[in-house]
Amino acid sequence: MFRKFLLKLLWLYQKFFTLIGFGSCRYYPTCSEFAKINFENNSLSSAFYHTFTRILRCNQLFDGGIEYPLLDRLVLKPTNLKVDEIKYWLVPNKKNRFYIIQNFSYRGNSC
Repeated sequence: MFRKFLLKLLWLYQKFFTLIGFGSCRYYPTCSEFAKINFENNSLSSAFYHTFTRILRCNQLFDGGIEYPLLDRLVLKPTNLKVDEIKYWLVPNKKNRFYIIQNFSYRGNSC
């Protein structure tokens, strides 16, 4: 329930408040999209930590660039899915964690 509330707050922020500072994020995906992906896929404590550190790095002292969220643990193993039904692609890294990359052909509901 708390997770849904936080995702709804992020949706409101993305819908109304990002119009003020459009294009000001130094990273891809944007900090709000990064937070949304984290809260959808990780535990709340991990999502808060990674989102907080990302927002702290989003300034002129850091170069920015492409930084995908990391999935702490794989909970579900999908079977028999079509490409349109996959919301995120999981790309393994060296530490038994996964980078979460958004599937742009996903046709499902968005928050």
